[in-house]
Amino acid sequence: MINFRIIRHMWLFLAVAEEKHFGRAAKRLGMTQPPLTQQIQVLEQSLKVQLFDRSKRNVQLTPVGLAILPAVKRFAEQVERLELAVNEAVAGHTGMLTIGAISTAMLDVLPPLIDKMKARYPDIVISIKEIDSAEAVLALQNGEIDLAFARLTGEMGEGITLLPLSSAELVVALPRQHRLAGESQIALRDLMQEEWVMFSRHLSPVYFDSITAACRNEGFSPRIIHHVRSVSSQIAFVGCGQGIALVPDSLERLSPANVVTVPLDQTIEVITTAVAWSASRKNPLADKFIALIQTPEVG
Repeated sequence: MINFRIIRHMWLFLAVAEEKHFGRAAKRLGMTQPPLTQQIQVLEQSLKVQLFDRSKRNVQLTPVGLAILPAVKRFAEQVERLELAVNEAVAGHTGMLTIGAISTAMLDVLPPLIDKMKARYPDIVISIKEIDSAEAVLALQNGEIDLAFARLTGEMGEGITLLPLSSAELVVALPRQHRLAGESQIALRDLMQEEWVMFSRHLSPVYFDSITAACRNEGFSPRIIHHVRSVSSQIAFVGCGQGIALVPDSLERLSPANVVTVPLDQTIEVITTAVAWSASRKNPLADKFIALIQTPEVG
């Protein structure tokens, strides 16, 4: 049996955990502080644990509170998606498709595909959730998303199907004042002493490994000074004079005026976007979306 009281308490817990202040959390929830404090105490008593350390000026989570926070956040996201699905069903929409995507896919590959899907099935709802490439498979397996658009390649594990969609050659992003900014091409070995801005490996392992392997073939390992979460962040860091970066040539248009991109004298091609889905979790709309991707354009 669903314990709706515990569900409500989880929302209260999440608000206090994120605000780290009972007063601000109460205001966010549209209630006064005393009943919020009382309800959190009831939750702690029912769980027989202490969730918050109230001895400090700002409320802090106890180790137990920290341990359950990720699960509560996932629960809150699932409830929000359920609420959206119910509301859309009541409004007469025929189905909902949840897509996880990296930011570059949302800028490049995904918009025209969504337009085609909506043109063919106008009564569906497509919900987009930003993810990192490293999160894609787990999110698919957990049923958090129906499709993943991310930098993925190779074996994804049992039940996960992968379809590459786009690739690009890497170019060097440099501050406009950099000594190599005026070159027509740059050799990878010329970047040996540079400070690099790169993805963290856990966010995009294949992308990271392809670049470091190319550098090792030239006899060096890149001096990675800054780890970032997206190509747009790489370009932003370069623009702030924080180093150089290798970025897909398809995204050169993201470069501001103080960043230039120069081709490499060798070809390093990477998968920029692939779509992945789980065979064990069926959503008919996901099948229709994949079919639409695989249908060749006419004319």
